[in-house]
Amino acid sequence: MRRFLLSMGLALATMGAAAQTTAPAAAAAAPAAAAATAPADNSLGVKSANIFQIAPGADADPKYKEQTNAERGQVQPGNNAPMWRSVGQGVTGYSSLPKSQAPEAGNLIQPFVQYPGSRLASAGESWRQVRNNIIIPYGAALLLIAVGAMALFYFSKGTIELHGQETGRKIERFTPFERSAHWANAIAFVTLAISGIVIAYGKYFLLPIMGGTLFGWLSFALKNVHNFAGPLFAVSLVVVFITFVKDNLPSKDDVVWLLKGGGLFSGTEVPSHRFNAGEKVVFWGGVLLLGAIVVGSGLVLDMLIPGLIYERGTMQIASMIHGVAALFMMAMFIGHIYMGTIGMRGAYKAMREGYVDETWAKEHHELWYDDVKSGKIPAHRSTHTNTPATSNASTASA
Repeated sequence: MRRFLLSMGLALATMGAAAQTTAPAAAAAAPAAAAATAPADNSLGVKSANIFQIAPGADADPKYKEQTNAERGQVQPGNNAPMWRSVGQGVTGYSSLPKSQAPEAGNLIQPFVQYPGSRLASAGESWRQVRNNIIIPYGAALLLIAVGAMALFYFSKGTIELHGQETGRKIERFTPFERSAHWANAIAFVTLAISGIVIAYGKYFLLPIMGGTLFGWLSFALKNVHNFAGPLFAVSLVVVFITFVKDNLPSKDDVVWLLKGGGLFSGTEVPSHRFNAGEKVVFWGGVLLLGAIVVGSGLVLDMLIPGLIYERGTMQIASMIHGVAALFMMAMFIGHIYMGTIGMRGAYKAMREGYVDETWAKEHHELWYDDVKSGKIPAHRSTHTNTPATSNASTASA
C-alpha cells in the first residue's frame, strides 16, 4: 500500500511540472491564434483616448488650424474644434425646417458685427451690450430727468393759473370726435409705456419685491398686453395726426413763442393760435416722427409686416430702434402730460369736457381767441344740445 501511494504522488508531481512548462507557451500562442481567426475591428465612432498620448505634437503641423473636422479626427479623435469654429463663424449647416419659416435654422451663432456702442462680437452679444450698457441705463436716466424737471418746475412755479375772472361764456376747444381720438391714443400710449417699463426695468425694482413667480406672470401678461395695444396705438396715431394736422401747421408766430420760451419763465404768456409752438413740437416730433419710428419698429417685432424676412439681425436692430425711440417719446410726452393735467389749470377739463372759458382761451391762446371772436373760427363746431356752449353761443361769438 505504501508503494502505491508513493507511485501516485510521483505521477501527480510529474504532471504538475509538465503543466507549468506548457502553460506559458499556450498562453503566448492563444493571442496569435485569435488574431489570425478574429475579423478586423472596423467599428466607427469616437473611442476613449488621451489625445496627448496619441498625437501630442499634432499642433506642430503648419496647417493644424486649417484642418477639417475629418482631418482633425485622424490625429486627435474626439477633437471637433473645427466644426465649432465654423459654427462660430456663421457657417450654415443643414436644417429640415422650411427657409420661409426659419431662414436661420441652419445657423447656431450669428456672424461677428459691431453695433453702435458695442464691441466686435457675435451679433447676439453685440445687441446685448447695446441694450444692457446703453439703452437701459441711459434710458432710465432720461426718464428720471424728465420727471425730475417737471417736479422741479411744479414746486418752483406751481400750477399756471388764470389771471382774470372767468366770464361763464364757453368756447368749444375739442369736439367729441377729437376727444375720442385723443383719449384712445392716450390710453394706448399709457398702456404701452407702463408695460414697456415693466418689461425693461421690472427686474430691477419689482422682482425683488414680488418674487420670481409673480413677476414672471406679470411680465408675461404685460408682454401680451403690449403686443395687442401696439396696433391700437398705431391706428389711433394715424387718426390723431389726420384730425389735428391742420391746426399744427407751423406759422411765423411760433418762432416768437419759441424765442420767448412760451413765457413759462417770464410769467407772461406769448400769444399763440389753437396750439402753441410747444404743442406743435410735440405733435411733429413726438406724434409723427417718433410715433412712426416706434410703430414701424414695433410692427417688425410683432412680425406683422408681410414680405419681410424676420432674421435675428433684423429683430435686434428693430429692438434697439424701438427702445430708443420709445424712451425719447415717453420723455417728451411726460412734459405734455404734465401741462395737460396739473401744470395748467383748465387744460385737463378742456380735453375731458371739450369747452374752455373765454378768459382761458384769451390768456393761453390769444390768437386763437381773436379768430373765434372775429368769426373766422366757429365758437362751437359740433351740434349738441344741453351743453355749456349752446346757451352761450351768441354771446361767445358776439
